Amino acid sequence: EPRAAARALAHAARRAAWLARPVGTIPDLDGVETDRARTVADTFLTRHPDGGWLHPRECAELLGCYGIRQAPWAWAETEDDAVLAAGRLRGFDGRVVMKGYWPGLVHKSAAHAVHLDLRGDSQVRAAFRDLETRFAGLLEGVLVQPLADRGTELCAGVVQDEVFGPLVLFGLGGAATDVLADHTARLAPLTDHDVHDLITSPRCAPLLLGADGARPADLPGLEQLLLRLSRMAADLPQLAEADFNPVLAAPGGVTVLDARVRLVPRAPHDPYLRRLR
Repeated sequence: EPRAAARALAHAARRAAWLARPVGTIPDLDGVETDRARTVADTFLTRHPDGGWLHPRECAELLGCYGIRQAPWAWAETEDDAVLAAGRLRGFDGRVVMKGYWPGLVHKSAAHAVHLDLRGDSQVRAAFRDLETRFAGLLEGVLVQPLADRGTELCAGVVQDEVFGPLVLFGLGGAATDVLADHTARLAPLTDHDVHDLITSPRCAPLLLGADGARPADLPGLEQLLLRLSRMAADLPQLAEADFNPVLAAPGGVTVLDARVRLVPRAPHDPYLRRLR
């Protein structure tokens, strides 16, 4: 059938172009503490033999091992602690954000566990009481952060493929990430060419490159974030899933505003063998 032959030729042409591309190199990264990261993972799995999501403090420690920049935040378990934290972390125009936390919480915004643009102690207290009331029995504490400046909200993450290993994902983030599904992916460890493809492939790429005369985002910072995330995934086979959403990309820098990491015990197996589970 002629159309099938044309499609086959098109696939062959695309594959030939892909094979002709330079292989690329895996850049060296400074400030990476692989041994400390493995200790963090092993310590967590010793306490949680079945694996699970890291506490925000453990997550921050793991990201720190790879020099991944997070927005400032503080942990609070009481109303008074939240007020003190807000006083230390007043952002632009004195505003802060409060996010509820409990193990297994996936999308804080979808669960209505986020309060934005809080001004003054009274609003911080009211926000804490609201979360405490609505999520009684679940809430373990809250994260208080300065209100972030303007920028493009992105997401970056890792999932483990049973056959190919860690896969790095990148694309549009924020509340629209699941609705628009503007994502692309490459296998870790990433080369310099892979990072370029990840940044330029999503439909949101013009926002990063400076659309309509706007200043471009910090592209070198974005490249570093993806390379360091890739290195973390390659170093830690226990890393089952990582989700940085949102990542704020602005001309002045790239900052992870929210991060989640799930570890599981390392259990090597042949993915082609049948298993009940």
